[in-house]
Amino acid sequence: MNDNSPRKSDATKQLDPRQNTRRRLLVRLGFVVAAGLVVFGLYWLLYARFFESTDDAYVGGDLVAITSREAGTVLALHADNTQAVARGQLLVELDPLTANVALQAAEAELARAVRAVRTNFSRVDETRAQLAAARIALDQAQSDYRRRAEAGQAVSHEELAHARDAIAAARAKVAADEGGLAQAQATVQGTKIANNPDVLAAMARLRQASISLAHMRLYAPVSGVVAQRTVQLGQHIDPGAPLMAVVPLDNVWIDANFKERQLEDIRVGQPVRVVADIYGGSVTYHGKIVGLGAGSGSAFALLPPQNASGNWIKIVQRVPVRVALDPADLKTHPLRVGLSVTARIDVHDTSGPVVSSSFPRPAMRSDIGDDGSAEADRLITRILAENSGT
Repeated sequence: MNDNSPRKSDATKQLDPRQNTRRRLLVRLGFVVAAGLVVFGLYWLLYARFFESTDDAYVGGDLVAITSREAGTVLALHADNTQAVARGQLLVELDPLTANVALQAAEAELARAVRAVRTNFSRVDETRAQLAAARIALDQAQSDYRRRAEAGQAVSHEELAHARDAIAAARAKVAADEGGLAQAQATVQGTKIANNPDVLAAMARLRQASISLAHMRLYAPVSGVVAQRTVQLGQHIDPGAPLMAVVPLDNVWIDANFKERQLEDIRVGQPVRVVADIYGGSVTYHGKIVGLGAGSGSAFALLPPQNASGNWIKIVQRVPVRVALDPADLKTHPLRVGLSVTARIDVHDTSGPVVSSSFPRPAMRSDIGDDGSAEADRLITRILAENSGT
């Protein structure tokens, strides 16, 4: 046994350095872990907790529908899917033959209305002259009756009776002509040819026909890219049928769906950084929050959940947050509707409102192209000049 003791002592001495090295490594590892936890804690307290991010975010945009206001047959197509178009550019032409015929009929109707009103004005002058003549005849009959009555026995009773009858007939003629004058004046009194009700109604029908003719040409209401074209050459379309859509890519936004627990510090106006999957992390978009959704996505679903029935499992809801992007960023790196992005909100400043009180986007208008008003005014002026006799 005494011979083995030195050997065990030597083995123990050989193991001690290994244990010491392991112990030092564990201590160093503990320091590294502790330092990492401290750094992470400081990072969270001073920086990370002031940001909310989500990858449940997508590019949204307007899909401006191109529809026809009139029925017609497609005569020509000037745009197709993926094609960029400018505001006011011609997209679709419809066959204008039927609309042209309707416009010509409206022109003829207006001309007839103008001539009919001219006739009514002339009838007023005619009945006024007839009334004047009837009043002169009444004065003459009354004068004849007075002369015969003053003649006494020189005039027979029969002749005097005839004179009284002539006065009655003249009075009846005056009354009839007064009624005719009133009737004639009722159609034109207080008006001229241009503002007579019949002429105004004919003008309105001509304007409607001119507008319908102008609707045979469909223009792009906004600048953008054509999508969802379904119309074909020769197709007969009904009013309101969707033909295609124009997507204005310079005015897209981000719909970021944040969990309800992330909404506590989110306010309107806070800055947002967006990274799109299409460009990767090399491109960063700058934006700001313009509004929060009025409810969660499930609340507006076609079949909303019925949490009061059956077994209930709590599911964290998400609320859409609208983010407006910097137009300069979109011009440099355009986005497409529906693309996936990651949104990161800086919530340092919580002084902004929770609900937006104004509409941040400018109003969009689609009154583009010829509406037929100028052509209608020209036709009306010409028809009035040709048929009013002035």
